[in-house]
Amino acid sequence: MAKAFVLFSLSLFFFHACTAQLELPQQRFWQGMEQGQQHRLRAKTQCQIDQLTASEPSYTYDSEAGVTEFWDSNANEFECAGIQFVRHVIQPKGLLLPYYTNTPQLVYIIQGSGIHGTVIPGCAETYESESSYEEGGSQSKGRRSDRHQKLRRFRSGDILALPQGITHWAYNDGDTPIITVSILDVANEGNQLDLNFRKFFLAGSSREGGESEGGQRRRRQEGEGRRGREEEGERGQRLRNIFNGFDEEILAEIFNVDSEIVRKLQAKEDNRGFIVRAEKLDLVLPEWGREEQQRGGERREERREGGGYNNGIEETLCSMKIRQNIDHPARADEYNPRGGRLSSLNSQSLPILSFLRLSAERGVLYKNAIMAPHWSINAHTAMYVTKGSARIQVVGNQGKSVFDDEVNKGQLLIIPQNFVVVKRATGDEGFEWIAFKTNDNAMNSQLAGRLSALRGMPEEVLMNSYGISRKDAKNLKYNRDEAALFSPGSRSGGGYA
Repeated sequence: MAKAFVLFSLSLFFFHACTAQLELPQQRFWQGMEQGQQHRLRAKTQCQIDQLTASEPSYTYDSEAGVTEFWDSNANEFECAGIQFVRHVIQPKGLLLPYYTNTPQLVYIIQGSGIHGTVIPGCAETYESESSYEEGGSQSKGRRSDRHQKLRRFRSGDILALPQGITHWAYNDGDTPIITVSILDVANEGNQLDLNFRKFFLAGSSREGGESEGGQRRRRQEGEGRRGREEEGERGQRLRNIFNGFDEEILAEIFNVDSEIVRKLQAKEDNRGFIVRAEKLDLVLPEWGREEQQRGGERREERREGGGYNNGIEETLCSMKIRQNIDHPARADEYNPRGGRLSSLNSQSLPILSFLRLSAERGVLYKNAIMAPHWSINAHTAMYVTKGSARIQVVGNQGKSVFDDEVNKGQLLIIPQNFVVVKRATGDEGFEWIAFKTNDNAMNSQLAGRLSALRGMPEEVLMNSYGISRKDAKNLKYNRDEAALFSPGSRSGGGYA
C-alpha cells in the first residue's frame, strides 16, 4: 500500500512538472509582449501614417577610408517606429574609430569581412598579442606584449548585437569594402535621452565641411529636416571626439603623458574623418587547426539543428555571444523550394537580444514568389533590400493603402506594427531583404496560407462575415496549403464541391 502511494505521488509530481514545462514558453511569450510594449510606450512616439515611402540615405559623410550615410529620421514612419537607420562603407585597411552610442543597435553585414572589438566595463583583458618595435632607429629592437579584451571576426551575413554605452570599433583586413546597415532603436528604454541618435567618439573628428556634396544635393532635393541631428553635428561645424571638450592640462595629468599626445587625443588637426586608413594595424586572433576546424564545423551544424544555448549560468555579460550568422540556408526556419526561405534571429537563438529588445529576419523570395500577407503582432519593422526587387503593398487600419510600389536594392521601407504587408518578387534575381524588428521575440500573423487567421476560424464565421457560401468558405480556407512563402502560379484550380 505504501509502495503504491509512493508511485502515485511520483507520477503526480512528474505530471505537474511536465505541465509546468509546457506552460512555461507561453508564460514567457506573454510576459515578453507586456514588457516589450512597456519599453516602447515610454518613448511616446506619434504615428500619423498616411503614406509610406521606400527611401535611400539622405545624408552622406565622407572619411579617409569610408563613408557614413544616414536616413532622414524626420519622416513620419521613423518617428512612429522610434528608430533611425545608418549605412557604413569601410574600405580595405579602413578602421572605424572607437565610439559608443545612446541606443542599442543591430548591425547586418551585407558585404565583406573584418575584425570587431568591444570594450565592456569590468571585463578582463583575456587576449594577448605581441608586436615588434624599434627605438632609436635600428639600435634597439624587440617585441612587446599587449593585452586587450576579446576580438571577434565577422563576415557577410552576420548580425552584430551592440548594447548602448558599450565602446566598439571595426577594422577591414580583407580585400573588399565592408558594407553594413544598422537599426538604432532610439525609443528603447536603454536610451534615457531624447529620440535623437548620438555617437560619442573616442578618437578622430569629422572632415572639414562635414557632409559630402552628394549628400547635400540629395538633401536639397528631399527638403530640409524638421529637427537637428545630434549625431551629425550642426551644419558647418565639425563633430569632434569627447576628449576635445576637456582641458588639455587635466588630460595630460590624468594620463600622465605629454601635451603633444593630448593634442593627438583631441584630434584638433586631424582631418581624416571617423573611418581612417590603418595600413600597419596588426591584430592577432586565435585560429583553428585543420582538425579543430573540422570538429568546429560539426559543432556548428549541431547548434544550427538544436538552437542556441542559454541555461542562465555559464553565460555572463563578458562572455555573452553578440554575433550570429543569419544568411546560411541551413538556418532557415521556413523553406519552400519554389517560393524561398525565411530565417529569424531572436532572443531564443541569441540571448543578448533579450536585453536589446530587438530581433532580425532574413528573407529570400524566388522569382515571382509571394510572401503571404501578414502583420507584426508586437513590433515595428525596418526592411532593407539587399538584392533584387519586389512589388510591396501595405494597408493600414482604415483599409487604406499606404504603400503600393516597387522597391529595389539599397532602399529602406518601415512597416508600422499591425499594418498588413504583402511582397511579390518581380525581378529576375528574385528578392532578398534584411528586416529589423523592435521586439526580441517578434511574431507575425498571416491572412492567407496554412497558418493564417482565416484558416483558424469556423466556416460559419467566414460565411456570415463575407456573405459567401460554404463552398466558398472552404475554398477560402483550404485552397492555399503553403505556409508563409507561396510559389508562383500555384493557385488551386479545383476547390471544394
